[in-house]
Amino acid sequence: MISSFKPQQSRGAVILSRSRSVPFVIPPTLHGRDWIHLTNEEQVQEDRDPFMTPQSGPRSSFHSLAGAYVVGTINPDLYKFPEDKSETDFPAGSIGRLWFSIEYEQESERLLVSLIKVRKLQPPADSCSPFVKIYLLPDERSYLQSKTKRKTLNPQFDENFVFQVSSKMLLQRTLKFLVYHVDKQKKHHLLGQVIFPLKNEALTEDNKLVIWRDLEKENLEPPSEHGDIQFSLSYNDYLGRLTVVVLRARGLKLQEESPAVGVYVKVSLMNHNKFIKSKKTAVLLGTPNPVYNETFSFKADQTELDTASLSLSVLQSNKGEKTLLLGRVVVGPFMYTRGRELEHWNEMISKPKELVKRWHALCHST
Repeated sequence: MISSFKPQQSRGAVILSRSRSVPFVIPPTLHGRDWIHLTNEEQVQEDRDPFMTPQSGPRSSFHSLAGAYVVGTINPDLYKFPEDKSETDFPAGSIGRLWFSIEYEQESERLLVSLIKVRKLQPPADSCSPFVKIYLLPDERSYLQSKTKRKTLNPQFDENFVFQVSSKMLLQRTLKFLVYHVDKQKKHHLLGQVIFPLKNEALTEDNKLVIWRDLEKENLEPPSEHGDIQFSLSYNDYLGRLTVVVLRARGLKLQEESPAVGVYVKVSLMNHNKFIKSKKTAVLLGTPNPVYNETFSFKADQTELDTASLSLSVLQSNKGEKTLLLGRVVVGPFMYTRGRELEHWNEMISKPKELVKRWHALCHST
């Protein structure tokens, strides 16, 4: 039994050791048992007849500690939960953060989405009345919508939504949250979005995932002629490792739009225009706006960064048909690239170990 108590005080001093440990004491009601001394402060009870009736004692909610002695101590620091900093630690330039939970019911084939809250919104005016639209991509024609919360930058929603989706197609789908503000003229202003692919999640009825993500600004520019691709670059100079995170593509010009059409990205490392190694994302079916969120790493010495380059090719595959190139972009040093592609490469080198994210227009050159 662990008893809590207030230490005796004398002349303003606490008569207690300086340790922050909490004493583990044996109350008088348990005296009479046999204890074996382990150390000066730790004891353990000997095996006794399991059918012996314990010594009776008072049944008050708090036993007197007169005559009690210390068996050991408990360090409270070992039982602290890690501090949740998700509501206090926001990155520079943050436009808000969204919390939600997801689970999947196999038998009824229902995806359950709980919209929990949003914090630290940055509206165009002082007042903010936010609401959220939730899409299950690639379907962008239908959505579910939350209630509007009046005059708050930190709305608490606690609303539940259901999407009907088969288990076969579940991991091909992506959740998209759009956070809007309604002004006094009833106009809707998009404050930010969260894109969350389901393919990397273990979704079961016994596994309810609670997740938070920082809001991102939506790319409002119209897609390029052959579409666009978004990816992050990072270089670790200590490990000699080049990392590419393929995030998503949009506005792809599929040769045939059907559920059987697959789209994937091939990432190739080149040096002096010679092929070194390539890696591929998963194939996503039937969408011109696929979301991948897949990470690839390549070994590349720092001395090779002036001659190395990365080629990202977006490809369409049909069963039994030839793979088609939908678009391609190359990022690298001045030897191979100019404009945004060169800027992305140089920013990666100038910010070692940081992920540098950008959109790039696809071209159709081979």
